[in-house]
Amino acid sequence: MRYILILCFILLSLICSAQKVFQVKYESQTDIKIFPVKYESQCDLKVFWVKYASQAKKDGLWFPVEYDSQADIKIYFVEYESQADLKIYYVDYESQAGWKNKDKMHLLKFQQK
Repeated sequence: MRYILILCFILLSLICSAQKVFQVKYESQTDIKIFPVKYESQCDLKVFWVKYASQAKKDGLWFPVEYDSQADIKIYFVEYESQADLKIYYVDYESQAGWKNKDKMHLLKFQQK
């Protein structure tokens, strides 16, 4: 039983992601196309930008990195909502961050290093 709990903890830590984000200049360089929406009800993911990489411990807590090689996710902001893979809404507090549409979770999970 103890080994099963340890295994579950290890698997969970691999699934939970630090989300270090780099904004690319060109759509061809991106992992995910993003569109920020005006209202929370329209989003897939509620995002809060954290000050330190160590704070990016759950989905929706993003830390901007300086170089693309440091990133878990390379994002590109599209002009129109219909072009986006993921619609995000910026929240004011860290505790508000997280998934609103869990059907889109796979978009960030496959990007983890």
